[in-house]
Amino acid sequence: MSSSSLLSSQSAISHKDKVAALAPDNFTWHGYSALETQWRVERLLSRYVACIDDDALEHWPEFFVAEGCRYEIITRENVERGMPLALVFCNSQGMLVDRIVSLREANIYPQRWYRHIVSNVLIQAVAEDHLEVHSHYVVLQTRRNGQTSIFSAGKYKDRIVFQNGELKFAEKRVVVDTHSIDTLLVSPI
Repeated sequence: MSSSSLLSSQSAISHKDKVAALAPDNFTWHGYSALETQWRVERLLSRYVACIDDDALEHWPEFFVAEGCRYEIITRENVERGMPLALVFCNSQGMLVDRIVSLREANIYPQRWYRHIVSNVLIQAVAEDHLEVHSHYVVLQTRRNGQTSIFSAGKYKDRIVFQNGELKFAEKRVVVDTHSIDTLLVSPI
């Protein structure tokens, strides 16, 4: 086998491995059809980003399960290299609350406004106790001078559970494509 055909077959294999499997179109989860579940997931994500964009950060931890939640912001580069070093890591709802208390009371940051755009919401897997959901996001940042720029872009990788009649994040992994974030990573993404 020539080196070019070997390289070509290796590329095809690695590309195939990267293609994500999707949940079937006709599932039922906690009594909801696939379409209803998709709508509820998209609504959860919309409410989540509205909470951040509207600066209602005291409510942000409420989107996560009370016990054993996980929130992580990690670079795409670290994920691809298998390096578990995260920019932000919280493994309890209390740590999420502490981030907001610190932002509000302990530190002083220049005022900025954020706008999230979330798209391509795909339910990757359906298990009895959770959903695996991937979506793309872009966060725009507007500074006090009115200048708007892209703050971050990447992918949400979420594990969502049904708890007390509501969807909650058990895990939220934010994989940022951006190699560097131009300001302090203060607000949640």
